[in-house]
Amino acid sequence: MTDRDQMTRTSSGFFVSQEAPIHTDNPIPTPSSPAPDILRCAYMELVVTDLAASREFYVDVLDLVVTEEDENTVYLRSMEEFIHHNLVLRQGPVAAVAVFGFRVRTPEDLDRAVAFYTELGCDVRRSPEGFTKGIGDSVRVVDPLGFPYEFFYETEHVERLAWRYDLYTPGALVRLDHFNQVTPDVPRATRFMQDLGFRVTEDIQDEQGTVYAAWMRRKPTVHDTAMTGGDGPRMHHVAFSTHEKHNILAICDKLGALRRSDAIERGPGRHGVSNAFYLYLRDPDGHRVEIYTQDYYTGDPDNPVVTWDVHDNQRRDWWGNPVVPSWYTEASLVLDLDGNPQPVVARTDESEMAVTIGADGFSYTRPDDTADELPSWKQGEYKLGHQL
Repeated sequence: MTDRDQMTRTSSGFFVSQEAPIHTDNPIPTPSSPAPDILRCAYMELVVTDLAASREFYVDVLDLVVTEEDENTVYLRSMEEFIHHNLVLRQGPVAAVAVFGFRVRTPEDLDRAVAFYTELGCDVRRSPEGFTKGIGDSVRVVDPLGFPYEFFYETEHVERLAWRYDLYTPGALVRLDHFNQVTPDVPRATRFMQDLGFRVTEDIQDEQGTVYAAWMRRKPTVHDTAMTGGDGPRMHHVAFSTHEKHNILAICDKLGALRRSDAIERGPGRHGVSNAFYLYLRDPDGHRVEIYTQDYYTGDPDNPVVTWDVHDNQRRDWWGNPVVPSWYTEASLVLDLDGNPQPVVARTDESEMAVTIGADGFSYTRPDDTADELPSWKQGEYKLGHQL
């Protein structure tokens, strides 16, 4: 629930507070073992059903760099990366996410990961030689929320291409920025991630205290991952950064020139949450990829938490543009450590789409607006009859 008395509404329309105003009545027990010290999100392993088509999308269209490849796997990285890969494409029978990879601060943090998740009764596996090329001693777990994680420290170093301006393209992807995970119970998931040392930077709530999404970070940006409310566990998107917003526009132009504009699901636009400029794409298997730039620094210990009202039309798009329904409802399956799809549990709290599309005029730009003050083309985000 939310205590609005301890929050301050800003001139930009959102609330700020010093502590994340998110509480759960069903917490995952906090282990007595210390959590591993996570540095950042580092890579994602995607299972794809047509490796050649996926390689074309990520390499020929999005210009990620091939570090290494064989007949079943492609290892990719962004221009500024020095570790072996940020994205693994692996041929498989079902499109899904095999692992969310996080780098830890020290080799000893792998011991902490084993103890932390073992105490919770999770499936925990360790491979001193690593589970993928380019990564050494590592731990894989299925966490209590059903997500497959990998923790690693040892990694092969490769050339950082930040200075190779001869290789830069107009839409160059320079960093892996974050993951976004779909889970039925956002407060429960957020509390567990806080036990792992993540700090909340922003969230979306309503006046009744229902939490629809929360953004959490380890590195000093808006997030390394987010928990979005929905049927889960699933993966909503993986996000790569560009230097500037014009790089994102160049990607849109390239997709148009290649007659591949159908890969654009949403945007380009400016988020309210995170303040970042964004574009959402779908790869050949439907995995969602965000291209992202220009969020803000969050590294101070007293960095204020931003809370958005779920009915604010500017929370998801600062310009108030509607959100397509697929963005709320569709996401990628995740696998267990044996490669089996995890069962998807339905969300029982209200969905963000339902409360913003459920009634004409239910959303607003300014909290004091009445329903009929919102223009018809802005009411309720996308609705039948509002599209051609």
